[in-house]
This record gives sequence, structure tokens and C-alpha cells, in this order.
Amino acid sequence: MNGEEQLPSLPMITMEIRRALANPDASTSSLARVINKDPALSATLVKHAASTRLRTALPPKTLEDVIRTLGMLEVDRITMVHSIKSLFTLHSASHKKLFVDTWSRLARRGSISAVLARLLGHASSEHVLLASVLSDIGALAILSAFKDAQQIPSPELYSRLCREYGKSLGVIVLKKWAVDDSYIAVVRGLGAWDGSSGPGVELVDLINLGLFHALREAGPTALLPPLRELAAYRKLQPPLNALDPSGNGLALVASQRAEIQRVESLLQ
Repeated sequence: MNGEEQLPSLPMITMEIRRALANPDASTSSLARVINKDPALSATLVKHAASTRLRTALPPKTLEDVIRTLGMLEVDRITMVHSIKSLFTLHSASHKKLFVDTWSRLARRGSISAVLARLLGHASSEHVLLASVLSDIGALAILSAFKDAQQIPSPELYSRLCREYGKSLGVIVLKKWAVDDSYIAVVRGLGAWDGSSGPGVELVDLINLGLFHALREAGPTALLPPLRELAAYRKLQPPLNALDPSGNGLALVASQRAEIQRVESLLQ
């Protein structure tokens, strides 16, 4: 934050793909040629297009088919998530473990939010998934600051640094990447359980519902408020606000475990 560390930048191939997607005259074939430069991204897009949600009578056979199946907006969002996961250089097994643990948490809460978005119908699930990953980009930026293989923060120190600096660094990184302001607003509203900017369910509400349920699944929830007190929960109308048998979570989430796990597997 003092300008002494180099903040992570998006890979050049990602910038090239995003420029191609932003070009209204770009063709599917021209976009496919750019994406083909990144075999790992191509494989990720194929995996998404072949997922059960998008399976059609004629499965996509070429990268152009994949792009047409997903649509330009979804390709853009999947590209961003893929780039973020592959962005950070890890210098030791201990660094990698911290990253894997952090990414697993991001994947879990993003998957819950994405499935809720699909069920509630307020936003594209891929849009919500990307917003959820970007909402904690500051945590990954903090980890990337430990460049020396011998400089390894303990899980406790890393967690404290994330709490103190994660949001500030997240906003700085996203402004550097010139993403839409809606994603930056999500970073600022992440974990603000009583925050609300309008009567309808918004992007940040879906992210916070995913975060709440992921935290609840992860361990002790003494610091979590009751679900009924969340501003996001109060916006849900019956029967969508029904609680699970424990009374501490949404019945929608409890009933969609398999789908949540399927979406989560696409991020691994």
C-alpha cells in the first residue's frame, strides 16, 4: 500500500482477450484464434460449455462452438476467473498451501452465490461467480507480497493481514485492472451484514449470502449474526426465504448441495 510492492497485473493474454471481446465487430473465429494462445483457458472454457447446465443435443466440438454456447459475456467472466487463479507466483509449498486454502474458500462461497443467483433470477450466475472471486482479490494480493521463499506468514498472521488490509488492497487492484464499478462496490460491501442500498436483491446481497453460508459451513459461527438479521435475507420473499431444518441457513442452499459442488468443481 506504500507503493513498495508491485501489485499483480492481469496477464497480457487476458488483456488481449478482453479487448477482442469489447470489440463489437469481433467474430467468433477471431476470438477463438486469440483464446487458442492459452491452452489452459481453452480447456477451461470447454469444461464449462460441457457442464450439465449447458449440455445440448449437439455438444460443442470446436472452440468456436464453445464460444457460441457460452456467449461473449460468459467467456469474458470465465476468462477473468481463470486468469486470477493462474496469476500468482508461489515460491514454496507453504505459500501454495495458503493459496489453495484461500482459493478453496473463494470457490465455495462463489459457488453458493452463483447457484442462489440462478434460483433467485436476479443476475447471471457467472457474473455473480466472478464478483465473488473478485470480492476477495485483496487476500490473494497480500499473499503475493511474500515473494521470498523463506518469508512465509503463519495462517494466523495471514488471516489478520487479510482482515486489516484485504478490502483496501482489493479496491486498489480492481481499480488498476479497470473493472466495472459494480465489482468494486461488492468489495466494499463484503461482510456488511446489515448494509443495504435498496429494496431489491442486488449483487452484493447474493455475495454476502454465499459468504454467510460458506463461513457457517467452515466452522464455529459465534461471530456470525442470525441469518434472519442479514439485510440480504430480509429482501427474500416466501417461499425463497424458507430456512433449513437447523434454522440457521436457507433451505435453498441445503437443497442444492450437488449443484453447488458441481459449480465448485469447475473452479478447481
